[in-house]
Amino acid sequence: MAFKKYELNIGKRVESIELPEEHVTQVIDGGSAPKITDVRQATLAAVRDPIGSKPLGEIVKTGDRIAIIVSDITRTWSRTKDYLPAIVEELNNNGVADSDIFVIVATGTHRDNNDEEKRLILGDTLFERLQVFDHDAYGEDANVFLGTTSRGTPVYIDKRAVEADKVILTGGITTHLFAGFGGGRKSVMPGLAGVETINHNHLLALTDAVGGGINQETCLTKIEGNRVSEDMCEVCAFLNPCFLVNSIMDAEGDFVRIVAGHWYDAWYAGTEAVMELQGVEATAKADVVIGSSGGYPMDINLYQGMKAYAPAQMAMKANGIFIALLDCPDIYEPPSFFDCFRFNDALTMEKELRAGFTIPFYIAFYMYCMSLQFTVIMVTRPENFDAVRKTGQIPAATLGEAWALAQEKLRIQGKEADYTVNIMPHGVNTVPMFK
Repeated sequence: MAFKKYELNIGKRVESIELPEEHVTQVIDGGSAPKITDVRQATLAAVRDPIGSKPLGEIVKTGDRIAIIVSDITRTWSRTKDYLPAIVEELNNNGVADSDIFVIVATGTHRDNNDEEKRLILGDTLFERLQVFDHDAYGEDANVFLGTTSRGTPVYIDKRAVEADKVILTGGITTHLFAGFGGGRKSVMPGLAGVETINHNHLLALTDAVGGGINQETCLTKIEGNRVSEDMCEVCAFLNPCFLVNSIMDAEGDFVRIVAGHWYDAWYAGTEAVMELQGVEATAKADVVIGSSGGYPMDINLYQGMKAYAPAQMAMKANGIFIALLDCPDIYEPPSFFDCFRFNDALTMEKELRAGFTIPFYIAFYMYCMSLQFTVIMVTRPENFDAVRKTGQIPAATLGEAWALAQEKLRIQGKEADYTVNIMPHGVNTVPMFK
C-alpha cells in the first residue's frame, strides 16, 4: 500500500499527515487568476465599458446629488480605498463636483465606524474631500418606508440614500453562508436597511416551522431559489441604484477582477467570476474531509475559521467526519459569536435565534447543527479544548491525534478498511462542484 504525505496550514505553521493513496479521493483546492496590476485603470475600464448599463459618465450629470455606498470596517478585504478614487475621478470628469458627492458606510446593524476606520475604508485623500456618514439601522427618522416585498419584508431604507439623485454601490463579491454570495444587493440589504427589514429578511434563512432549523435552500453559492437572496434583490430594487462597482479578490487578497454596471447584472457576472476562481470540479463526496481555512489570519478565531466548514460539508458524505485545522489564538473573539454556544440543545438555541437573529448567532447555530449531523474534530491549541467542546466539536492537539480519533469512528461505522478522504487545504476560498 503506497502512502503519500499531505500538508495543511494551521495558524503560522504546517501540519502533515501520511495517508494511503488509494483512500484519498481528491485534493480539492481553489484555482488562481491573473492579478490586476493597475487598479485605477482596471476600474476606469470597468465603469466605461459596464455590464448591462450605460457607462457611468453617461448616467450622471452636473448638479446630481450622488450617494456612494461603501462597506464598513469589517469588509476592508474588498479594498474600497484602492478603487474608489477612480470612481470619484470619473464622476469629476463628467461634471460632478466633490460637494455633490457623499458617502454612506453600509453598516447594516453593525456599530458606527470611527474616523480612523473611515480613513482606512476611503483612504486619506477621499476622507478629507468627501462627506461621510454611517447608516443608522435603528434611528426612527433615519430610514424611509418604501413598501413591502413579495415575502412580506417591510422595506425601510436609509433616508439619505433615498433622497439622493443617484446611488452607486461598491463592495466585494465572495461566497456567503446563507445569501449564496455577498456583494451587490447586500450593500442595500442589509447595508442600508432598517433593523425591521434586516430581521425579517434574515429569518428567511431558517425554515418556516420552529424546530426545522436551517433552510437548506439558503446556502453557499445558491442564488436562484434562495429566498434570502431573492428577497434582498427585491429590497434593493425599491432603491434601484444607478450603478455598481464590485471587486473580486484572490486568496492572497489581491484584485483579480472589477465588475461594474447594472446593480444586478454586473453583480451576477461577478458571482460567475468568483466561481471560476473558487469553484473546483469535485470527483465524489468522501467519508472524511480534512480541511484548513488556509492558516493565519483566516483562522485567527473560530468565527473567521469556520467559513471553511460549509465547503467541507459540501464535500462530505452523510454522517461523515470533518477534521478542521484551526489555530484560533483568539478563539473567544468576538464575544457576540462565542456567547451563542451557551445552549444545551438545538431547539432552544433555534428559538432564541428566531427571537433575536444576528449573523454571529446564525453562524454559531450552523456550526452547532453541523456537529450534530457529522463528527467534527478540531485540531487546535490545547488551551482551546474547553471552548471547542462547548461548540459540539471534539478537540485534538495534532492532526495525527485527530486522524486516530477519525479512524476509531470509521471502525465503529464499519468502514475501517473501506473509507474515502477529501483534502481541502484552503477551505475558505474553495467551493466543491459536483456534476
